[in-house]
Amino acid sequence: MQELLQRLDADPEVQRDGRSAVLRRAAEAYLQQRRAQRIADAYRRGYGQAAGIGEEFDGWEEEAQWPAD
Repeated sequence: MQELLQRLDADPEVQRDGRSAVLRRAAEAYLQQRRAQRIADAYRRGYGQAAGIGEEFDGWEEEAQWPAD
């Protein structure tokens, strides 16, 4: 852990902005990435091939009409 802090403190951005500011930005980026991943996972689960539109709509796939160009 001490070596990691020494490497962090040697970074020019950390020296300019401070360790706390850099760690706050890193934590925020991590949380945003995790949120984006959770949303992407939810879309995959919700719209995945196995999900379908539900049994109550079976047989209605061909009933839709597309407008003519």
